[in-house]
Amino acid sequence: MSRSRALQYYIAARLLLAPLMLWTITTVVFLLLRATPGDPVDVILGPRAPESAKTVLREQLGLQLPLWQQYFDYMGDLFRLDLGTSLTSRGQTVWTIIQQYFPATVELSLCSMVIALILGIGVGVLSASRPGTALDAGGRLFGIITYAVPLFWLGLLLQLVFSVQLKWFPLGTRFPASLSPPEGLRLGGYIVSTGLYTVDSLLSGNLGAFFTSLHHLALPSLTLGILLSGIFERIVRVNLRQTLRADYVEAARARGIPERRIMFAHALKNALIPVITILGLTLAAMLGGAILTEVTFSWAGLGSRLYEAINLRDYPTVQGIVVFFAAIVVLSSIAIDILNAYVDPRIRY
Repeated sequence: MSRSRALQYYIAARLLLAPLMLWTITTVVFLLLRATPGDPVDVILGPRAPESAKTVLREQLGLQLPLWQQYFDYMGDLFRLDLGTSLTSRGQTVWTIIQQYFPATVELSLCSMVIALILGIGVGVLSASRPGTALDAGGRLFGIITYAVPLFWLGLLLQLVFSVQLKWFPLGTRFPASLSPPEGLRLGGYIVSTGLYTVDSLLSGNLGAFFTSLHHLALPSLTLGILLSGIFERIVRVNLRQTLRADYVEAARARGIPERRIMFAHALKNALIPVITILGLTLAAMLGGAILTEVTFSWAGLGSRLYEAINLRDYPTVQGIVVFFAAIVVLSSIAIDILNAYVDPRIRY
């Protein structure tokens, strides 16, 4: 079987397995929410509300139905791409909540990923190019510390030092409450807005809002980026060290090619191939880290909204956001596998 045909079969198999993985995640989340203590009716009306009022509200929300019937009703709605309506947001649909809060999570995640790639690849290259030196030991120590340090602890520490003590960065906001967020690009009578404050400020030509957005974004993205950078540092250091011992690198040295050119034009190019693979796995860690980062920094993103919905026992919101995150991870993983297969011709399926 040719490589292209094998790759087509692999892609088809992954696409067929994607709905199964999403169904499994949805089922587990549905059952776990019902198994945890707490009643959404008590959260909405309060524990001292009359039992008759609780019964009426429970019937309106469909919570009096048997568990199996609630499950099949929810799966039927999900099959129609209906994530339901929030129990605690005055009838707001889950899709509306995602549309409102997800841009903040995207902005935080993208900035964090850029920081993680730059820092992780940079430290990995320095560590691998100086084996047995203090730089190598420092790179290893960096990878261990960034893997072991709890995100919420680092976030609180950075806020204490740079926001409370030094007052270099704002505390707990995405944009100053006294200013209006950037609107985006005006096209005739319409406004094209991405929801990303940094992008919208550039589209509207408001450089002041752009730097203000970056100022508020810096500390949360730096926290998440530092902890994610350790993943890339270890991958780059190990693979670059192996690549530098390869035969074609030794042949390049024998031809008198400068070491710097060998490093960046030959060795690093091949050592970065596994980074593409790890990007898909890092995405899941990044979304999980974004939730902790948003809660720690009071960042108005989808992860913070998910945390709030869990505390309020808002079943549809929790289920909808988790399914949305799961779909992103599954589809991104498939896309990364396909990209990696085309980048690295050595892969066989």
